[in-house]
Amino acid sequence: MKTTLITAFILLTFQITLSAQKDEYKVAAIGFYNLENLFDTLDNPTTRDEDFLPEGRLLWNTERYQSKQTNLAYVISLLGTDITPDGLAILGVAEVENRSVLEDLAVQPALKDRQYQVIHFDSPDERGIDVGLLYQPKYFTPTDSKAVPVQLSEPGAPNADYTRDVLLVSGLFDGEPLHILVNHWPSRSGGENVSAPRRAAAAQVCRNLVDSLTAADADAKIVIMGDLNDDPNNKSVAEVLHAVRSAKKARDGALYNPMYDLYLNGVGTLAYRDAWNLFDQLIISSPLVSKKSGGWQFYKPVVFRKPWMFQEDGAFKGYPLRTFVGDIFLNGYSDHLPVYMLLLKKAEK
Repeated sequence: MKTTLITAFILLTFQITLSAQKDEYKVAAIGFYNLENLFDTLDNPTTRDEDFLPEGRLLWNTERYQSKQTNLAYVISLLGTDITPDGLAILGVAEVENRSVLEDLAVQPALKDRQYQVIHFDSPDERGIDVGLLYQPKYFTPTDSKAVPVQLSEPGAPNADYTRDVLLVSGLFDGEPLHILVNHWPSRSGGENVSAPRRAAAAQVCRNLVDSLTAADADAKIVIMGDLNDDPNNKSVAEVLHAVRSAKKARDGALYNPMYDLYLNGVGTLAYRDAWNLFDQLIISSPLVSKKSGGWQFYKPVVFRKPWMFQEDGAFKGYPLRTFVGDIFLNGYSDHLPVYMLLLKKAEK
């Protein structure tokens, strides 16, 4: 099989096997990473941050905070760089306390040259953790952004219950309209089955947003990303969100979930009770896999994993190396692995 040349935004070339036809392509990467409790060291009365204070249970001081930032920035700096030296053009994140921790992340030495900009809204989540978005202006120009509430209690209930908002960001990706939905659905606290309706509620909010976007533009290119706390085959993802395994079946409102086959092949992004789950997912609308739509097209998904990202010993040997196990500071990265996908676009000749 012949190789095809891919041309990155900075005009470097890479070789990759695509088809028997030789063309030049631009390449870009878009990803998601659950940053696992990225809290600052300041006391915020509206956030449950008492453990993440210098005098708190975890002794969360400036040194530990800076080390966490350095570690996360190092991982992020590597994502996608095997194919494009710019790394991720867009990165969705979860489990951040506020905007300032993302601003601190963007200026870490490993990332500052990319000039990442931040989009963030405070959510009504009871823990006070939010989702957010980092983007490189050379790739993406936001035109609109908003936080869409996810209410888990019945409308009109005296004590409204909310989880993390869905962050909707619309803009121009290399001049082409693109919509990003960043999610962090409710956890499995209390058990998978008991908590399933909460994730279904979040999935329905996300699904409603997709329907609105596609009603306005049937060719809308949409990327749904996030820690869904469910696997690709669970009801919230497969039925409520209607994300299917096959790109050919991603029509009539269905979305394509390229993570599905990875999951069936045993690939995961986090471990629990010695089993792997693939909760961190990237799901796309059909125009991103339809040759008829042209422009940017999905190429492949990646779960990023390196040997140094895993715990080497102890009860959690083989698990992602996180920041803490209980009260013990491991100085790791996150309890989740990051994911990203590659997009291709034929270069103009």
